[in-house]
Amino acid sequence: MISDRQQQIKKTLIIRAQIVQALRRFFIDTGYLEVETPIRIPAPAPEAHIEAIESGDWFLQTSPELCMKRLLAAGFPRIFQIAKCFRLGERGRLHLPEMALLEWYRADSSYLDMMNECEALIGRVARRVSSKNMISYQDTEIDLTTPWRRISVAEAFEKFTSMSMGAALENDRFDEIMVEAIEPNLGQLQPIFLYDYPASCGALARLKPQDSRYAERFELYIGGLEICNAFSELTDPVEQRTRFEREQKRRRNAGRCVYPMPLKFLDALQDMPEAAGNALGIDRLVMLFTDAKQIDEVVAFTPEEL
Repeated sequence: MISDRQQQIKKTLIIRAQIVQALRRFFIDTGYLEVETPIRIPAPAPEAHIEAIESGDWFLQTSPELCMKRLLAAGFPRIFQIAKCFRLGERGRLHLPEMALLEWYRADSSYLDMMNECEALIGRVARRVSSKNMISYQDTEIDLTTPWRRISVAEAFEKFTSMSMGAALENDRFDEIMVEAIEPNLGQLQPIFLYDYPASCGALARLKPQDSRYAERFELYIGGLEICNAFSELTDPVEQRTRFEREQKRRRNAGRCVYPMPLKFLDALQDMPEAAGNALGIDRLVMLFTDAKQIDEVVAFTPEEL
C-alpha cells in the first residue's frame, strides 16, 4: 500500500522525471556519451571529509569520478553519467546517505567552460519544467537570465564575514563560516558561481597557473543551495599521489578509515587529457524546481521508510 507521503509527492516525482529527462537530453544533444561505471569499487578517492560506506572488502562509490576519468584517459572526450552515490553519516535537511548525482567530464576544457555549460544546462531544465526563465524558491524570485554572477571565495569572505579567508583557514573555521555565514547569502536573486577555492580545498583540482594558492574550482549556488561542484582536473599523477597521501594522513590523524591508494586511477592519469569535470546534485536541483524545503520531499523513499 502506498503511503500518504508518497501520494502527496506524486506531482513532485513527475517533475523529477522531467528534470532527469531534460538533463539527459541536453548531454545527448551536445555530443556527450552516456556511460555507466561500477557502484562498488576497491578504493574511493581518499578525501579527508568524505566518508565512504563499506561493502565487504570494497566500498560503495561516493562519486563515479575515478572511473569516469579513467574513461577520459582511454579516449572518451565527452562523457556523462546519472548515478547513485553513497556517503556515510550524511543525513539532514539537504543530505541523504544515498543520493542521485549527475557527473560529466569534457576534454580540452577548463572550469570556466564548465560555468558556461552549467548556465546552458539549467536553462534547458527550466524551459522543460516551467517554460520561463524565473523560479520561485522559498518565497524568493530567482532570475535565471544569463550570464550569472561570479565571485571568488576570498571576495565572499570579505563581503559576508568579518574574517578573511586566510584567517579562517588558519583558525580551522573555513567550513564553519562557509556554511553559516556565506552559503545562505548566495544565489538569492540570481544564480552565482563561487570560484577559486584555496588550494587545500581542491584535492583533485588543478591549481591556478598564475597563483598556486588557489584551485580552479567552483560551486554553483541557487537560492542558498549548493547545486554543483566543478573544477579543472589535475592531470599530474605525481602531484595527485602526493595529495592523496596528504589526505590519507589527515584521515589517519582523525582516526578515520584510511582507504587504499587508487593505483589504477593514478596509472591512467598520465594518459588523461586536460579536462574539466562537474558533479551536480539532482535531488537539490529538484528541490529548486519544486520549491521543496527538505530533500525528503523530492525522493520516493527516505532511508527511514525502508
